[in-house]
Parts: sequence; C-alpha cells; structure tokens
Amino acid sequence: MPIKPNSLEARDVESVLHPYTNLATLPKSGPFLIDRGEGVYVFDGEGNSYIEGMAGLWCTALGFHEKELIAAATAQMEKLPYYHVFSGKGHESSIALAEKLKAMMPFNAGKVSFTCSGSEANDTQIKLIWYYNNVIGRPKKKKIISRIKAYHGVTVASASLTGLPHLHADWDLPIQGILHTDCPHHYRLAEPGETEEEFASRLAANLEAMIEREDPDTIAAFIAEPIMGAGGVILPPATYFEKIQAVLAKYDILFIDDEVICGFARTGNMFGAETFGMAPTSMSIAKALSSAYVPIGAVILPDFMDEALAEGSRRNGNFGHGYTYTGHPLGCAVALKTLEMYDRLDIVNRVRGMAPLFQKRLKALGDHPLVGEARGTGLIGAVELVADKNSKRSFDPAAGAGAIGQARAQANGLIVRAIGDVLAICPPLIISEEEITMLFDRLEKALDEADAQITKDGLRG
Repeated sequence: MPIKPNSLEARDVESVLHPYTNLATLPKSGPFLIDRGEGVYVFDGEGNSYIEGMAGLWCTALGFHEKELIAAATAQMEKLPYYHVFSGKGHESSIALAEKLKAMMPFNAGKVSFTCSGSEANDTQIKLIWYYNNVIGRPKKKKIISRIKAYHGVTVASASLTGLPHLHADWDLPIQGILHTDCPHHYRLAEPGETEEEFASRLAANLEAMIEREDPDTIAAFIAEPIMGAGGVILPPATYFEKIQAVLAKYDILFIDDEVICGFARTGNMFGAETFGMAPTSMSIAKALSSAYVPIGAVILPDFMDEALAEGSRRNGNFGHGYTYTGHPLGCAVALKTLEMYDRLDIVNRVRGMAPLFQKRLKALGDHPLVGEARGTGLIGAVELVADKNSKRSFDPAAGAGAIGQARAQANGLIVRAIGDVLAICPPLIISEEEITMLFDRLEKALDEADAQITKDGLRG
C-alpha cells in the first residue's frame, strides 16, 4: 500500500534515520508505527494489538504500562529533574542505585560507573581497562578478545567488539587491538560427532592459541555475553565457560560479563553469569535495569581496581571519564523502583515458574519442517529456519526466509525479531501462562504460513 502524503509514515520516512533498517527499501514499505502499550501488548494506530514477543529490544521486562515506574519517574522529575556527578557532586538516587547494584553482584564489586546504554557501558569497559593497565604499569596489555557473532554495541569501540559483519562493512571497523575468537554455536560449528564438551575444549584451545600467537602480555580482557543475543540467541555449549575461564586465569586476562540482555532474571537467575557458571571480573548492564522506561546502563567494577583509579588521579589529576547524563537522577530513580519491583514480584522465581511452559512450546517447534534448531533457556529463545532439515542447509540470504517468518508473525499479532534466518523471542518477564500459549500458537501459525509461502515461491533452492 502506497504511503499517504503528509501521513505519520511519510513524515517518518522523510526525517528519521532508522537503526538496523534497510534504508533503500523503507521508503516503499514504510515504517510500522506503534501508538501505545499495555502489559505484554503494543497497539498500532488502527488499534490492532500485538504480543510484543521481543520486549521491545530484549528490554521491557515489566511490560508497557507499569504505573509504579511512571510514578517514580514523575516524583523524581518534580524533586530533581537533572543533576550531574562531575566534580565530586552527587545525589541520593545515584548513591542508592550504586549501593544496590554492588550488593547484587556475583563478585566483589567496587565502584559503579553509570552510562545511558549498553553500548556506552562496553565502550567504558575498554577505556577503564586501558587506564587501569597503564596506571599499574602494564602499558602493553591492551587488546580485547571478543567473539564472532557477539553483540556488544554500536559506538566505535563497542561496535568493534561486536562480531557481526554488517556492523563493520564500510564503517572502518574493527579498530586496532580488538580480536575475535570462535563463536560457540554447537549446532552450526561443531565437527561431525563432536559433543558439546569436546566442542568447548576445542574452542578453549583455539582461544589459548590466539593468546599465545598475539603474546599474552598484550591481552587485557575477554568479553562475552552469557547468551549471544543479537548473534542469534546462541547458548554456550556444556563446560564452555569453565574451560574458557581456565585459559583466562592462566594468562591473567580480565573477564568482562556483558549482561545487557541476560541480566535481571531473563535466564532464570538474576544474572546469566549464575546460569552458566561464569566468574566475571566486571559487568555491563542496561536494558532491563529500568525495564527500558528510561535510558540507563552501568559498569560495575571489581573492588581491586579502586586503588588503581585513585592512583591515576594522584598522577593525572581529575579522573577523565564520564558523560553529561552519568548517574542521571531520572534514570537512577526508575532503575531503583524497577529493582524494588523485581524483589517484590520475586521475579527470578516467577521466570522459573513460567520457563517450563515457554521452553516446552519452544522446543516443540524444533519438529517443524522449517526449523533446524529451537534453542533457549528461561524466557529467551529462538528458532533457526533452514532450507533442509536433515543437512542443516541454510537458505540463500536473498530468499529472506527470516523476514518472511517475521512478517507472518506480525500478520498474526506477534512481534518477533528476524536475525538473518533466526526468529528471536524474548517477551516481557510479566508474561502469563495464557499469554505464553497465545504467543506460541501465533508463532506456530506464522511458521506454517511462512513454510507454505517459501514452498510456493520455490525459495528452498
């Protein structure tokens, strides 16, 4: 349907630069505009409702109209709408949030550095590690190892950590000093007959070989998501983090845990690190920290860095990092209320209660003729679409199988995200059993329709 002149859609196309969107085709297709939200549902301008099966962008944990969060934001705006934490200044909400986050960490936490996003948090991680190693006399120890298919953000530095080709092509990325080791996707990358444990051992050996090749004295840190979200909801194979961490410890390499997607109960524990046996040095958080109602992120540093940061100031004067909105009182107040609600709702046990039905319905889709692998844990999952189930043969990217699946889901009142030919699912944590059933009923119908369309159009190749 052509876009009507002077409509919201036309105005959008003329003025808004859309992330992760094909800018060449958008003027013809037009944007999909959302007007309002309620619980796990969002509504378009015509009043059609959709189960938001991605919690927006993996983030709106408490749904789309939580009045307590709105009230907390309103109260903070009335009291102190803005102040900063530069030059030793501060305010109560940033102090209280930092204290709360430190107490939640699965490691001995020191200082908390606030940001506005996960991208900024991971960018800050790099800067702080570089600074730390300079101060303690290790100026060569600067390289950061990430992984192929990792997603860590879109700033110049965090996009370099991201291991997705379309975030590097024509962007002059990655920057120097960022390395990428193997993607831990057993379904796609294991050798014939290789168990998950054997696959994990091979990946750990490959990581060690990279470290030796690059010189261990030049490697500062390794960064990983517990589950690789935007890379396709890829879960680590059995024993993976145990074996990777042994390599990191051997060469005195710091371990950055990117919990931007997995943090705050998504995997059935408060942090994905607990679910997958990770022992990180530091952590990046964002998204569900405020249920995405206000932009906020944070880096939580280990306590052993505190003295080095103070020594840096003895050497250089003022600590030269921070943003205008670091510790913004609005973001901190909403995050505090969000964390309070997670406690009151016993959100971890709520997720554990909903997860069996979610995972049962998800894994059942593995039998669908269009699905090669159905994978997930807690309230996160994905189905990977394949041209041939037996051989695991992927579709030609030009076929757009994932886009077809996403479109059919939307036509059936469900929003999922196509990551290539992977359909990701990550609903608000407040989703009920009835809504989980509706979500998967709609997704199954969408897969049936996508399969029929793909067959009719001869797209299997």
